[in-house]
Amino acid sequence: MQQIILAITGKPGLYKLVSRGKNNLIVEALDATHRRMPAFSTDRITSLNDITMFTETDDVLLTDVLDNLKTLEGGKKASINEKKASGSELQEYFSKVLPEWDRDRVHTSDIKKLISWYNILVENGITDFKDEEEQEAEAPAEEAPAAVEEAPAKAPAKKATATKKAPKKAKTEETAEPTENKPVKRARKKKEE
Repeated sequence: MQQIILAITGKPGLYKLVSRGKNNLIVEALDATHRRMPAFSTDRITSLNDITMFTETDDVLLTDVLDNLKTLEGGKKASINEKKASGSELQEYFSKVLPEWDRDRVHTSDIKKLISWYNILVENGITDFKDEEEQEAEAPAEEAPAAVEEAPAKAPAKKATATKKAPKKAKTEETAEPTENKPVKRARKKKEE
């Protein structure tokens, strides 16, 4: 997700990070109100990118589960109503999304929350659940060498900008001398002035 989407414990729904304050975060509710409010360090704030779901093998990132759900639903809202569906219906539906989910550790309430979050994100037009870096990592092997070839071309450009910035910082004779002598010369110049 390109934007930082947060879940705050004790508050329903999802929130988008708007700004960072000195001792808090400013978040905007992803609902019809789009109300902004502060979230403090005492709140348990979690980014959706940091949440995983239990499976029988390894844990799966929530963004991957949301992407599976998007594929199943064709990018539209979930076809099941999480509030009215029974526990067995939710479990059967979730088996289509993530077949290897851990039935002992993932509860029906977790599935309801996942479907609710998915619907909120789709309603707000957020459907790119994976970051560009993750999508590039999953790209076919044919595309990977092209990305590797581009990396060296970018590196010299960064070096060139770094050398251009260095002369702007200090245009004195000190720049030509080794760094060990710099503090001594600066101290002398201050004394002379």
